[in-house]
Amino acid sequence: MKTLLRYALALLLIAAAVTPALAENKGEKEIHALLNDALNAFKAKDLDKMMSFYDHSANLVAYDVVPPVQYTGWDSYKKDFSDFFALFDGPISDEASDMAIVAEGNLGYSRMVEHVTGKQKNGQLMDMLVRVTDVYRKSKGKWLIIHEHVSVPVDLDSGKAVMQAGK
Repeated sequence: MKTLLRYALALLLIAAAVTPALAENKGEKEIHALLNDALNAFKAKDLDKMMSFYDHSANLVAYDVVPPVQYTGWDSYKKDFSDFFALFDGPISDEASDMAIVAEGNLGYSRMVEHVTGKQKNGQLMDMLVRVTDVYRKSKGKWLIIHEHVSVPVDLDSGKAVMQAGK
């Protein structure tokens, strides 16, 4: 019985020590709100709102699932989003999962998996899973994405992208 009580006490102490570390800090809450707003802008295909979350400079770097290998600068990445939104006839669905956010000082990052679906203008349904990692810098009280990496897994045997879960 004493051993059981010791284990229970040890678990309570560990839980008490870990709980504050699991709580979001102010920066993480702000980035979480930014991500929610960005997901809503993405679903609405609101290009101007979507781009308001990115560093409006030549320093922005993004790796997307479509060529080229690297987008450098805000204008370049805005065109990528514009071209992507133009593919769709109607709304886009975007469900985020496995989201994690870390912020310390004026830097932060997030990662998540997004399930993007929508009817394309060519009549085909887009249904893809992408992995998204963003790096943020807070400047003048506002968090902005300074680097984005969007990717899909690759089947090494076929050399083809795996666009959907379980395939």
